[in-house]
Amino acid sequence: MKPEEQRLREEPVSSEQVLKGSFLQVFRDQARLSTGSMVQREYIRHPGAVMVVPLLSENRFVMERQYRYPLQQVLLEFPAGKIDPGEPPFLTGQRELFEETGYRAGQWALAGRLHNAAAYSDEFIEIWFARDLQAGAAQLDADELLDVCEVDLETLRNLAARGDLTDAKTQIGLLWLEHGASGRWQPRWQSAEAWCAELGIAAPPSTLTPTGSQG
Repeated sequence: MKPEEQRLREEPVSSEQVLKGSFLQVFRDQARLSTGSMVQREYIRHPGAVMVVPLLSENRFVMERQYRYPLQQVLLEFPAGKIDPGEPPFLTGQRELFEETGYRAGQWALAGRLHNAAAYSDEFIEIWFARDLQAGAAQLDADELLDVCEVDLETLRNLAARGDLTDAKTQIGLLWLEHGASGRWQPRWQSAEAWCAELGIAAPPSTLTPTGSQG
């Protein structure tokens, strides 16, 4: 934390876990402000997630339509999923892309990380782009229902302009697409093997890499 930000810090004093779910945990903390005042903070601990923007071409992408129970509606989203315990985020992205869509990617580029609910959760979502896609059969869980579809950039722009693209991570994915289209962002494409070497993690299993791919 920068010196000029110290006055904004909230110092944890006590913490109580109020809910332990299958992967979400809810806490109620007491914290002290720099003024000496005490405040209560309720928040969710989340293992983190990864979103993948799969490029079929420069302007056409693989997306999903999925029912979101808290909203009671279907949303259009880029493929994403939570990080399993001990799993490197990059491998999460590879795994989720394959399991949800059946696609495997020959090249990957890291865009960045977002905090989508910082006021009440420590969740982060790491954003990866994928290209040189090879189609296959999805490996969905028994209780996982979704439709895989193809969407072009202009359609995505129009949905966002009408207010019909409401998934936050997907809106951020569109922002990165716009940065790429305008030249403000130059993706650094590498094979999965090259990324694993750079990140210092084990190479991905062969089931997650396209047939005939090279490092």
